[in-house]
Amino acid sequence: MAAFIDLLRSGAWLTRERVRLVAIVLLAASAIGAGYLIATSDGLNDRFGRPLGTDFSNVYAAGTYVLEGRPSAPFEPATQYTREQAIFGPATPFYGWHYPPFFLGLAALLATMPYWLALLVWQGTTLGLYLGSVRAILGARDSLWLLAALAFPAVFINLGQAHNGFLTAALFGAALTQLNTRPWLAGILFGLLAYKPQFGLLIPLVLIVGGHWRTIFAAAAIVALLAAAVTLAFGVDVWTAFLASTHFTRDVVLEQGGTGWHKIQSVFSWVRMWGGGITLAYAMQAAVTATIAAALIWLWRSKAVYPLKAAALIVGCLLATPYSLDYDLMLLAPAIAFLAADGFHRGFSPWEKTTLAALWIVPLVTRSVPDMTLIPLAVPLMMAAFVLLLHRAITEAGASQPSGIFPRAP
Repeated sequence: MAAFIDLLRSGAWLTRERVRLVAIVLLAASAIGAGYLIATSDGLNDRFGRPLGTDFSNVYAAGTYVLEGRPSAPFEPATQYTREQAIFGPATPFYGWHYPPFFLGLAALLATMPYWLALLVWQGTTLGLYLGSVRAILGARDSLWLLAALAFPAVFINLGQAHNGFLTAALFGAALTQLNTRPWLAGILFGLLAYKPQFGLLIPLVLIVGGHWRTIFAAAAIVALLAAAVTLAFGVDVWTAFLASTHFTRDVVLEQGGTGWHKIQSVFSWVRMWGGGITLAYAMQAAVTATIAAALIWLWRSKAVYPLKAAALIVGCLLATPYSLDYDLMLLAPAIAFLAADGFHRGFSPWEKTTLAALWIVPLVTRSVPDMTLIPLAVPLMMAAFVLLLHRAITEAGASQPSGIFPRAP
């Protein structure tokens, strides 16, 4: 047992050959599964009656309303479902529209194409942006990074559901790679994340404590421009409709678990899954969020190397929100990339390789494990990873550190 623990601690078990083998097996299994669903579909719905790309159906349906001059319609669940049934058949499941109005323009653009083409364009473009972001973080390395990035299990979830995880991960990762060299560009990329506001709570905090004022101004400007463009294009009523729809998202989807507790990877969901009340769940989530915020304030004010700060922010944003689903675990990819790049440059700390491997594989079981154990496995694992990288930063505090792969924040 001691030898096994030592092996996990050192990470010596995580060889290139094992990474390559596991990645190839997962890619092959994913290709077979996707091929089966497509081959047994009717071209629009799979054999289970679900639209190909499942959740993308709500984006496409919303886009058709925008093209008809009814941009507020997607925010009404019954109206949105009526359009989904009209396109995909009366037996299609309901896929709700929970995005701010910023996303309506993109939905309309995609809805100008046939559904299958829109799905391919959406998946291909955002997947490419995600891979480019990971490559920018890791730098020029051999092809193993590409294999590992493609085989990351959250990729399969996003390909199956055609969700926005690729885009979210790409924007987050790219913004953090540009923060110290092109602050205005970083601000624009952060501002574009406004379509996922639940992940934006901690970003202004670390930018303020880090003194990244140009990035803050750029982010605020892009959000203001987007808001103005949306208002001019769709009218003020679209904001009223969006605000009204947040009650459904909060009450039915989040608080009552309408989307399924096992799909939500958050402290809030964990408490609710164990039978805790809504007040207790919010209190526990608030306590975790406040603790993470305090830790990030210290970390981003410290002289810790930049990759630790970047990875901590990403993991912290996932833990800080009560509404984070399994497809949102795509955000772990840039966090893993930052820590891996730092490890290649300065060496890995004890337990770090094993923790990174666990973060990489956990999306594969984030639905099955809660179903069996009532534990959203990604949550305690992300907490452990956050504590581990914070411990490394504290341990190294005051010591003379190399600059790492990125310049330190000013």
